Amino acid sequence: MSETAPTFLSTESTAKTDTHLSQHLQELVLNSTDVGEFLDGLARLSSSSLSTPGDEVLTGITLLRHKRSATVASSSEDAQAMDEIQYAFGDGPCMTASREQVNVLVADLQTEERWPQYTTAVLQLGVRSILAVPFHLQEDTKAALNLYSHRPGRFDEKSVELVEQFVRQTSLGLMLAVRFTHLAETADNLKAALVSRTDIDVAVGIIMAQNRCSQESAVEILKTASSTRNIKLRDVAAGIVTSLDQGPAKTFYED
Repeated sequence: MSETAPTFLSTESTAKTDTHLSQHLQELVLNSTDVGEFLDGLARLSSSSLSTPGDEVLTGITLLRHKRSATVASSSEDAQAMDEIQYAFGDGPCMTASREQVNVLVADLQTEERWPQYTTAVLQLGVRSILAVPFHLQEDTKAALNLYSHRPGRFDEKSVELVEQFVRQTSLGLMLAVRFTHLAETADNLKAALVSRTDIDVAVGIIMAQNRCSQESAVEILKTASSTRNIKLRDVAAGIVTSLDQGPAKTFYED
């Protein structure tokens, strides 16, 4: 992660800064092998971009995808510790911002009444103010950027506007990373399905040859073996294929 990332909380963004940020995002998207790696890089970029000299802002990112567990990234071990507290309680500023797609501002944790257990735990780590801003993604994917500061009132109206601008600028990169990951997962699932289908087809052929039966009967024999042994159909099929590779297969499919 480059140490020359632009600072946003101390000055207005310029065209030069926007170009610099875009270059960072392009590098992250191209160099990341999955969305988790991209999020780690984005969390570090967010921290360096949104901090000011002598006043570090720690960052965490929560990504919620349909039917998948939450993906979490943090800019540092301290930020990770605070994120883990939030997920241990199952709720907090970033989770709320992600789910409800709204900004969540905690000006001072000492006077915050939401999430009392979470607030007490995070206060012990020296955090005083938090800002969570949702990313603008598509479909069932939701995410939010969580900012932590050790001083109260860190995020004023101007800061919130600049963080919102930063999130808008980085949302496309995150969207692309999620899409690439989805395509890769789909390809992997398809490959696994094809391999499984091949094993099943070969196993059916073996059963037909050994039992001198029709394809329909062979499929039913395979299903019966799967049900009786409480083993997935593809695993039964793979076992049959493997047994044939190891020598003459035994006719043990019928019970």
